[in-house]
Amino acid sequence: MTPHIRTAALALAVLLTAAACAKAEEPQAAPAATSTAGQQVVQSPSGTAGPTCTLQQFGGTKFDLKTAVVGFSQSEKEANPFRIAETKSIKDEAAKLGITNLKVTNAQSQFSKQITDVQQLIAQGVQLLVIAPLNSDGWEPVLQQAAAKKIPIITVDRKINAKACSDYLTFIGSDFYEQGKRAADRMIEALNGQGKVAILLGAPGNNVTTERTNGFKDRVKEKAPGLTISFEQTGEFAREKGQQVTEQLIQSNPDINGIYAENDEMALGAVTALKGAGKEPGDIKIVSVDGTRSAVQGIADGWLHAVIESNPRFGPLAFETAQKFLDGDAIPDKVIISDRDYTTENAKDSLGEAY
Repeated sequence: MTPHIRTAALALAVLLTAAACAKAEEPQAAPAATSTAGQQVVQSPSGTAGPTCTLQQFGGTKFDLKTAVVGFSQSEKEANPFRIAETKSIKDEAAKLGITNLKVTNAQSQFSKQITDVQQLIAQGVQLLVIAPLNSDGWEPVLQQAAAKKIPIITVDRKINAKACSDYLTFIGSDFYEQGKRAADRMIEALNGQGKVAILLGAPGNNVTTERTNGFKDRVKEKAPGLTISFEQTGEFAREKGQQVTEQLIQSNPDINGIYAENDEMALGAVTALKGAGKEPGDIKIVSVDGTRSAVQGIADGWLHAVIESNPRFGPLAFETAQKFLDGDAIPDKVIISDRDYTTENAKDSLGEAY
């Protein structure tokens, strides 16, 4: 092959690769998207707008995000795909925007450490805080210190029980109550509205667990009185714990028909327990929440019936919201994102968009 032909062949290969990548990324077409598939999309506002906050109302001072000290506090060990994707999204978007002084901490699933982490970030002079809270309560020491320095706080994926526009700026995340309702719809569909269901509860002390549970129960009560919730126990959002609880469940409730796991890690732990008990795919219907690649593959393999997405890619939306705030725009007290359903109909084709 001559040098000229070799060069032409290489150029053609590059073009074909770029075209393939573009084709793979077409379905997301979300604003502020990066190379990561499945970026978050804000729900279209409906009804009367809720409370908002401006820089003037908050009482802060405008600064340049690119040169500011920005802190991100991760709550949990990054053994969970949700947390891995979440931190990566924050780091990737900061790099994309040219934010040169991003400080990232990880509380390793210890709330006392997360409080200390954020206090240290404040002491290091952060001008913006993005926090993924482990718990919803107990943030008063941090909030007081941040308020004294007029540091805006954006919470992602879990809420802090405090006052927007004074204690913190806004919350960005999913509608967890709606996730619970949609999970119930899928379970009702799987069991034709009849049977016994177990709930693997998330970790206590945060709004995600409470709202996903309430949404599920309220929907079952409303739509499927023939469906009985006969077992509830926390799996603490962890795969190993989900497996342990499911092993107990099989012993105490051998006639269980469905399992609602409040995240994918617990669902995958449940699958391991069911396999160990000699169950076949589909013997017990499993519905979960998150959208990890392993869980979506579980649908394709027949072990899970459905997964309600909870998108962890907060980087673009968090920094876009912060920039709008600094530009003087009014920021709502909560920014709710749209989440999809993964089902037997779309799991195989959608696997590339899971995280």
